[in-house]
Amino acid sequence: METANGSTFSGFILLGFSGRPHLETILFVVILSLYILSSVGNGTIILLSILDPRLHTPMYFFLSNLSFMDLCLTTCTVPQTLSNFKGKDKTITYGGCVTQLFIALGLGGVECILLSVMAYDRYAAVCRPLHYMVIMHPQLCCQLVITAWLIGFGNSVVQTALTMTLPLCGKNQVDHFFCEVPVMLKLACANTSINEAELFAVSVFFLVVPLSLILVSYGHITRAVLKIKSTQGRRKAFGTCGSHLMVVTIFFGTLISMYLQPPSSYSQDVNKSIALFYTLVTPLLNPLIYTLRNKEVKGALRRFVGSPIASRES
Repeated sequence: METANGSTFSGFILLGFSGRPHLETILFVVILSLYILSSVGNGTIILLSILDPRLHTPMYFFLSNLSFMDLCLTTCTVPQTLSNFKGKDKTITYGGCVTQLFIALGLGGVECILLSVMAYDRYAAVCRPLHYMVIMHPQLCCQLVITAWLIGFGNSVVQTALTMTLPLCGKNQVDHFFCEVPVMLKLACANTSINEAELFAVSVFFLVVPLSLILVSYGHITRAVLKIKSTQGRRKAFGTCGSHLMVVTIFFGTLISMYLQPPSSYSQDVNKSIALFYTLVTPLLNPLIYTLRNKEVKGALRRFVGSPIASRES
């Protein structure tokens, strides 16, 4: 980014919650605790998905990718936030800001697409059980994940370039705790209406389209499950999809609040709180939801924890 007079500067000041310094110590402890729990939870899911042969299925392949993205997202934003809370220096380098913007935006796009892929996986499992492994063969699963990563980060390259090349009005104070497109646009001294319209269109593509595909998939799933005569069969079928639906509701609800609401709808403090929930709480909830509601993951965890104990006893 350039200033209005054509000069450049090397960094930005992340204001975060500096207007309320009495909260920073409390937030530091809370955020650090959630970050550790989130890292352990997502790391555990990745480890179990690799080590336990019973979890070598398309569903857990996608789930381990989701956990990896959550690990990357929290690591991209949380350490800088903790550093700002702990000390008086609130600055982030220009390169650090670009990196945050690029990674956070890219991972958000990848997760939107991946969640719709996971909904299709559940559709194939419930509605086409006899052909499930033929439909969701390993090559297709890899292709779907690679496509999600390419589309997400391809969009991020464009968005980051369009945002970070705007001229500034001599300001380098970012009223947020990490670099995000809507906040960075407020620093520009040029007309950003085209950027805002383009960001809205991209947000619709990455939020409304995948969410619509997810709803269509679960419409077919619901219709198929209601045809099952046994109550136990219905409960098992819905149980395989319940965890994914909870993650979808939390994730898309948060992002829609961030990107598809009018800018004047919320105060900046509310926007920061929503962003904090998206970058920290949601990655923590994902492993908790899948672990607590999924018998296969709980079984794998018991086997993983119990095997060293059993080996020592023997």
